[in-house]
Amino acid sequence: MPIATPKQYAAMLDAAQAGDYAYPAVNITSLVTLNAALKGFADKKSDGIIQISTGGGKFASGLNVGDNVLGAIVLAEAAHRLAERYDILIALHTDHCPPKEVDTFLKPLIAATAERRAAGKGNLFQSHMLDASNLPLAENMALSKEVMALCVENEIILEVEAGVVGGEEDGAAGADMESVPDSKLYTTPEDMVEVHEALSSMGRFLFAATFGNVHGHYKPGSVKLRPDILKKGQDAVMAKYGKEAEFDLVFHGGSGTPRHELEETLAYGVVKMNIDTDTQYAFTRPIVDHMFKNYDGVLKIDGEVGSKKAYDPRVYLKAAETGVANRMGQACDDLHSSGKTIFGTV
Repeated sequence: MPIATPKQYAAMLDAAQAGDYAYPAVNITSLVTLNAALKGFADKKSDGIIQISTGGGKFASGLNVGDNVLGAIVLAEAAHRLAERYDILIALHTDHCPPKEVDTFLKPLIAATAERRAAGKGNLFQSHMLDASNLPLAENMALSKEVMALCVENEIILEVEAGVVGGEEDGAAGADMESVPDSKLYTTPEDMVEVHEALSSMGRFLFAATFGNVHGHYKPGSVKLRPDILKKGQDAVMAKYGKEAEFDLVFHGGSGTPRHELEETLAYGVVKMNIDTDTQYAFTRPIVDHMFKNYDGVLKIDGEVGSKKAYDPRVYLKAAETGVANRMGQACDDLHSSGKTIFGTV
């Protein structure tokens, strides 16, 4: 059963924390991107995290339906079935739910897991993300505690965020990189202590602290990552509450980050890194290549009939699946999760 149980997911996070590596977390929107993610992880013998955003769920449900909860459930159910054919562990996660969509997205999905558990089945999702980083920290933590209580009841891990991640990712609007004060892009040690004090007594959670990271791609010099922010925050929390208080940290906006900067964060407790922009490009690039090379085949030009072998969507979508899988394999190598699956040991 390669979709991780709550116990197996906890073991995945423990292994990453102890081994100074992290899992790539890739956003999916379709069966093609789901299969690409599974292939990428399996080819590298890496466990991994597959996640669905509100926008991804809406897209997956189709133009006439536009139901982000239904789309997320359909993709998650498909993942449960397809992952059975692989010998790695996969955790399913939802990404960037803003406060205004807690009642219409997160809570229905938590309820869907509760229904499965009542029927003797495994969790639909292993973790969810509440992105209340646009709220003052006290309000953020109050909402986080409310949602976390529901998650804990169902052995779901909640991911929270404090601080501002720049850019925009799949409908999740972060800060405008030209206007946001630098101080807002870096979570303070005091904020990290406050997050620990608010949530740690409730159970395990993931924490996306910010250290200058952004969604999307920016030209060199536009982004000033400071991984030392993570170390200072971890040190402050552990100095006050001991080694067991160490955070399971999440790196948002990993696309385009040089490998040496990725690796530095691993030593400071990052166990999950989100990657979406790079995989979107890895999906689209081979499709564009196919279209340019087969222009007269994919189009019926000057009364001709084109070539079914060229415009059959399976042809270029296979190339897209391969492109995403290869980019995911690079992420596994960069984060040192390759060859470290714990499948069969827990």
